[in-house]
Amino acid sequence: MTLLRQRMLEDMHLRGLSPNTQRRYVQAVRLFAQHFGTSPDQLTEEHLRQYFLYLRNDKRVSRSTSTVALCALKFLYERTLHRSWPIFEFIRPPKEHKLPVVLSVDEVQRILDCVRRPYYRVCLTTIFAAGLRIQEGLHLRVSQIDSARMMIHIQGGKGGKDRYVPLAPQLLPLLRAHWMTHRHPVWLFPARRTGQTTTETMAVDGVGRAFHAAVAACGIHKPATVHTLRHSWATHLLEAGVNLRLIQTWLGHSSPHTTALYTHLTGKTEAQATEAINQLLEGLL
Repeated sequence: MTLLRQRMLEDMHLRGLSPNTQRRYVQAVRLFAQHFGTSPDQLTEEHLRQYFLYLRNDKRVSRSTSTVALCALKFLYERTLHRSWPIFEFIRPPKEHKLPVVLSVDEVQRILDCVRRPYYRVCLTTIFAAGLRIQEGLHLRVSQIDSARMMIHIQGGKGGKDRYVPLAPQLLPLLRAHWMTHRHPVWLFPARRTGQTTTETMAVDGVGRAFHAAVAACGIHKPATVHTLRHSWATHLLEAGVNLRLIQTWLGHSSPHTTALYTHLTGKTEAQATEAINQLLEGLL
């Protein structure tokens, strides 16, 4: 490991960035250095300009990939190398206004039924049943399951925020039966084939592959990811009449505007609004 990478890792740790964010930032910086074949501390503002033109015009990377690269390099140069360059202010990719993919309850059930390995099936079921981000699901500890109050205590979520989400009655016996298969003292979803002493959880990539294989196996053609389960959970709650502010709290959103996105994803909400408009105009037209 180079001294520069070690210093950046230390700075990210002091800044309180999550392990996943640290990993993605290091990877983005590595790709930047590989593109020019030299250490980033030897590169200039013009190199940054040329690199982001390359990402946009040649690689045609997604907005999210470009944003990660920008945030990683901005952190490296401003926080670790103490170089404040004006270019960081105008290379930010434009905002997109895309609606996320949503699966119906039937589609979610079909996908989960097609997950071959039981431990992946239980993990994905938990992510859906509690509206979790994938890292939150994989890093669930036994102690976070509050069966007395029927709540799950999400600790260290996005932004370092804690929250409580409801523990569905049907989920509790499933989690208990799953835990009996490994009896790990800490993790609900420990890494496989490493025994009770492992300090690692199941890998993100493994869960993702299991999900995509199940989507393909059951013939669903939507571009769904594991995160789609979270979007679907929130949309189904909204359709069931759950208050939007409560959904916001359970999802861990800081802004109600983020949660309000789900009002655009539910056909039931649109149908109810259309019916209300029809009744409003019934005596006028």
